[in-house]
Amino acid sequence: MPSTDWRSPAAYAHAKSISAAGFAWEYLRRDEDYHRDFHRVRRLLRHDSDAQTAFSERWGLRFPGGPGSLRRPGRAVLDAVSAA
Repeated sequence: MPSTDWRSPAAYAHAKSISAAGFAWEYLRRDEDYHRDFHRVRRLLRHDSDAQTAFSERWGLRFPGGPGSLRRPGRAVLDAVSAA
């Protein structure tokens, strides 16, 4: 369980410098429905472009680079993990 006091303005002082996309991600990565959809569609993405489209539209996401783009193998583009 996080030790940050969500009621304390000081705990969120860093939010003033987050980009709009970063701010949206802070909320999205905590959403249980997003996690459930992500893990479901992750298994289907290579075989079902309709699933990717539906997922993108539901969550308002874009997938830069399209199929075959260069990225680190083994990491999902929109997986909720901490930055390395």
